[in-house]
Amino acid sequence: MGFFSRLFGQETKEETSMANEKLNIGIILGSTRQGRVSPQVGEWVKGIADKRGDANYEIVDIKDFDLPFLGTTDGSEPGLGRWNEKLTSLDGFVFIVAEYNHSITGALKNALDCAREAWNNKAAGIVSYGSTGGARAAEHLRGICGELSIADVRVHPTLSLFTDFENGTDFKPKDLHLNNVNAMLDQVLAWSGALKTVR
Repeated sequence: MGFFSRLFGQETKEETSMANEKLNIGIILGSTRQGRVSPQVGEWVKGIADKRGDANYEIVDIKDFDLPFLGTTDGSEPGLGRWNEKLTSLDGFVFIVAEYNHSITGALKNALDCAREAWNNKAAGIVSYGSTGGARAAEHLRGICGELSIADVRVHPTLSLFTDFENGTDFKPKDLHLNNVNAMLDQVLAWSGALKTVR
């Protein structure tokens, strides 16, 4: 709401329309390697999110965009354009983050670097997994989000390879994670809505 409309308790038609429009939230799969489990985790998050009915949620798989390593080509690959268009169409994100060598995957770092303005002034939640719940990868991702002007929210569901996966591959999350995912989504939507007013 603009300053004067806040002052006088009135909303413009544009502000009313923005308030009634559902936000578009991308659930970004952060691993591309063979045998990855991120699709299972992403679908689980989407299933929880869709039951809420409060936004448009979609899986965004970086593997589908065939992104080149940043700086190794002339930048004319169609995947780069499609990637930026997809990110531009979204109001916020949920990153599904695997931990490799105490950090995020190279594929996710490259995907983050392959866009700039499309990330700016949007909110993101993080769902991580790994031997320590992916916590170290999530902390690295938070630093990158700050540089890209992505506001990462506090609530952070962490999934253990030892207790939430059978044989390290079959995703069987504990019920206790449900509340954390919903709390994280509450924050992502609140911040995404707020940040939409400054874009």
